[in-house]
Amino acid sequence: MTQINTKPKVWVLGNGQLGAMLTHAGEPLAIEVNAVDIMTPTDDILPLAPHDIITAEREQWPESALSLQLSSHPHFVNGPVFSRLADRFSQKSLLDQLSVPTAPWTLVDDNTQVDTLYQHYGPRVLMKRRTGGYDGKGQHWLKQAEAGDIPNDWRNLAIAEQAINFDEEVSLVGVRTREGQCVFYPLTLNLHQEGILMASISPLARLSPLQAQAEAMLSAIMHELEYIGVMAMECFRVGDELLVNELAPRVHNSGHWTQAGTHMDQFQLHLRALCGIAIPQPQVNFQCVMVNLIGIDNDPRWLSLPNAELYWYNKEVRHGRKVGHLNLSVPNHTVLNQSIAALQTWMPIQYQAPLAWILAEYAENSR
Repeated sequence: MTQINTKPKVWVLGNGQLGAMLTHAGEPLAIEVNAVDIMTPTDDILPLAPHDIITAEREQWPESALSLQLSSHPHFVNGPVFSRLADRFSQKSLLDQLSVPTAPWTLVDDNTQVDTLYQHYGPRVLMKRRTGGYDGKGQHWLKQAEAGDIPNDWRNLAIAEQAINFDEEVSLVGVRTREGQCVFYPLTLNLHQEGILMASISPLARLSPLQAQAEAMLSAIMHELEYIGVMAMECFRVGDELLVNELAPRVHNSGHWTQAGTHMDQFQLHLRALCGIAIPQPQVNFQCVMVNLIGIDNDPRWLSLPNAELYWYNKEVRHGRKVGHLNLSVPNHTVLNQSIAALQTWMPIQYQAPLAWILAEYAENSR
């Protein structure tokens, strides 16, 4: 008798670029992935089956008939985690509870005095909205030298944290299965510009001494939350120590390099964990550079590079908007240097510093 296997079905809250890449990753695994537009009002009802699996590409979503149907499904994996990590107050509280290092912080409420913040945290204090505000938005600097004060409409809606004089920014992307197995990619070095991730490099041999520390921190977080799937942890490196800056309970921009650099990217890893498919340690095939495409038109010359893979999100191009990314595999430094040199001639002024940063990092790494 021929056994008929039921094709797993996964629904994604949100149909942005992460949902699209999850859909693509499901195809070789014979997993049907449906990314759902939850932003457009509709009276449609989704044909959800009892054993379907629900995930999300974002931490927050507007309330609608579709989002309520998806988020109330009994197999909405990690349901309570999204709201807990979307709120920086509860996220920071979790880190303190687990003794995972993070920047010193406090809740800004009606009784918070700006002079007390300066006394505790120094002359520069960063305020962050409790929810939203990614890519550099939802932040407000308090500077004692400028007699900065707390805006009235930020009280009870923000946290304040000490400004960290970090050496660089790194991130760790890992996965946890239903059985509690944790698997990680190598640490990734990141460069932000005006609060937006511009470029990532991974793996880097010089970051390997920090790998065990980072894995222990993210493991503790995922175990405490009984999390299933991929999670990203963004950190500041201060000397030989890591401080958690942000957590993302989903696939993450700084993990896009895994699409070109490994035999099993973060999107497939997430689906494997959700659907109970075996997860071996992902093998790194190439060192990889990821360049985010921010508010820039599609340039067909990018695809002439011998080591480039383009992911174009098919969005309207607007200033500051992520519209795609380039993954550049690094078979050797000559190929990378030639590709970066070409991009320097093709890309606008805001890309010159990130591209120079990539070249400088590889020049330093090859000494």
